[in-house]
Amino acid sequence: MAELELKMATGKYWHTRPIMDKVVGSERVTFEHEDVPVIISAFRRMIRGLEFDVSEMALSTYLCARAHGIPITALPIFLVRAFHHGSIVYNTKSGITSPKDLEGKKVGLRGYTVTTGVWVRGILRSQYGVDLEKVTWALAGDEHVADYKAPSNVVPAPGDGDIGALLNAGELDAAIGVFSGDDIAPLIPDAADAAAAAFKQNGIYPINHTLVVKNELLEAHPWLAQDLFATFKAAKEHFLSHPSPAEDDSLPESIMRKARDVVGDDPIPYGLEANRKALEAFIEFNVDQKVIPTKVDVEEVFEPSTLKLEA
Repeated sequence: MAELELKMATGKYWHTRPIMDKVVGSERVTFEHEDVPVIISAFRRMIRGLEFDVSEMALSTYLCARAHGIPITALPIFLVRAFHHGSIVYNTKSGITSPKDLEGKKVGLRGYTVTTGVWVRGILRSQYGVDLEKVTWALAGDEHVADYKAPSNVVPAPGDGDIGALLNAGELDAAIGVFSGDDIAPLIPDAADAAAAAFKQNGIYPINHTLVVKNELLEAHPWLAQDLFATFKAAKEHFLSHPSPAEDDSLPESIMRKARDVVGDDPIPYGLEANRKALEAFIEFNVDQKVIPTKVDVEEVFEPSTLKLEA
């Protein structure tokens, strides 16, 4: 009989389904899986109410929560990742002709601390020279971390906050997210090629979501972090040897299939060392964008017993 039963919220991906379906598991832990159709809603529930024992978590939300003393700790398990050169669009009537033209413009997004937004802004500054402080960031919602205070150039979106409608109407010049319309186009042309070229140059494969655990559980069960890592590693290995069907167009799987062409056979590497470049760059982006107040070492961010584990 297992020693511990944990309430867990993760997306039902091909690399987590083996745990949910009990194809792989732990001799010491049983999992009660919370059905969260839109996994992003679990992030807020975890940050504000600690509703789960183990939860998938957006990486920037975790860093922000950690800076505000939320008692959770991440394991170097990275459940969702993607390149983000194609994650920003613009209104072709806005006068924008290049990323640098965003300066002095208004850009819509769901939340300032959202991970995709942090990556996009980091790309804009580091690769295209955009001064992020000269851009007005218009938010459609609030942040998962209730006590977070955004920089002064972050404002509420106009009206009812419908980013897509505002973008199409020209009230926003650009937006981070998936939006379409007659006058809407990708800000970075040939985004997939641009992302591949950037990866070849800097080796950074962006991470979106990690896995967090309540601190009280990690403290009470010193073996737990390594056990969870082993379980998710086994689930990932099952996925890699039994890949999702080619006709499965659910977003994480289709993104991972495309990523293999750029990053190699393993589209979801776990462990600290395999992801150090991405993690260090992302931490710098979060400091630069004032999502977290000070720089932290990668080793500080993850549970100590998992720092040398790789998968």
